[in-house]
Amino acid sequence: MSTDPRLAAVRQFFEALQPNDLARLGELYGEHAYFRDPFNEVRGLAAVQRIFAHMFETLEQPRFVVRDAFAQGEQAFLTWDFLFRRPGQADEWRIHGSSHLRFAPDGRVIYHRDYWDAAEELWERVPVLGWVLKRLKRRLRA
Repeated sequence: MSTDPRLAAVRQFFEALQPNDLARLGELYGEHAYFRDPFNEVRGLAAVQRIFAHMFETLEQPRFVVRDAFAQGEQAFLTWDFLFRRPGQADEWRIHGSSHLRFAPDGRVIYHRDYWDAAEELWERVPVLGWVLKRLKRRLRA
């Protein structure tokens, strides 16, 4: 675990994140922060808040478990597991991913890019589509 206080604050925030915490996102993210993941690309604190609000609206028990976190200079990198349940389903889903962060001079996040494989982590679990994707992967394998 990194001893960088900016990274420690981000890690603590996401590991304890609840819907009512979204109002405090501005303590960690700059007003013009950029966020990108496999489904979203937005700029601005309000847009980032909407992404996380949507997560709480559409998933059950979403939570992040940060596995590793490193900072060097104005940049940081985290690896994490995102766990959740889909409404009406008992099975817990797990997405393995990572985040690249950049900090502004005031210590808040101005760049947040999430990396995770949507095909492997989500689409392969969908009936029929999952079968097609797995078959395609086998054909492309060296």
